[in-house]
Amino acid sequence: MSRAALPQIWLVRHGETAWSLSGQHTGRTDIPLTARGERDAAALKPRLAGHSFASVFSSPSIRARRTCELAGYGDVAVIDPDLYEWDYGQYEGRRTAEIRAERPTWQLFRDASPGGETLAQLAARADNVVARLRALSADALLFAHRDILRVVAMRWVGLPAPEAQRFYLDPTSISVLGYDHSETEPLIRKLNS
Repeated sequence: MSRAALPQIWLVRHGETAWSLSGQHTGRTDIPLTARGERDAAALKPRLAGHSFASVFSSPSIRARRTCELAGYGDVAVIDPDLYEWDYGQYEGRRTAEIRAERPTWQLFRDASPGGETLAQLAARADNVVARLRALSADALLFAHRDILRVVAMRWVGLPAPEAQRFYLDPTSISVLGYDHSETEPLIRKLNS
């Protein structure tokens, strides 16, 4: 199978929200896109138009579903609860600087959040997503959130979930997962484009 024929998984982070703009941890709070988030999400449509996807999945959150809709895939997307963002528990809506004022050494990927999901729980959801995508063996498009998509990418290439903290995904960015020479050689083809 040629590299061009190997499946690709396109990851799209949702558009800007008031909380992504302010740096507040946004897990399960269902807030809408900003006006710029809506414009940027609509601008995804021509960027994605040249590619055909066998399956499209979206997080249940309004910000991911709206990004999916504005990008032109709202009518075909399957809602996948495994694509919800990390549940930040008591740190929901808080900025890292505020948390570190109370816990100076706190790191999300090491310490998680009281009352929220552990990294192991988030990684288990990411592993479920990866398993379903590998079983498809076809091109797929996902609309979701920064941290869950970072962990999906790490688990795709077989790295431990904490390694996801080493890269960032901007709002409305596109990343592409795929393979090198065969489906036994997963890799990240594009990141945060």
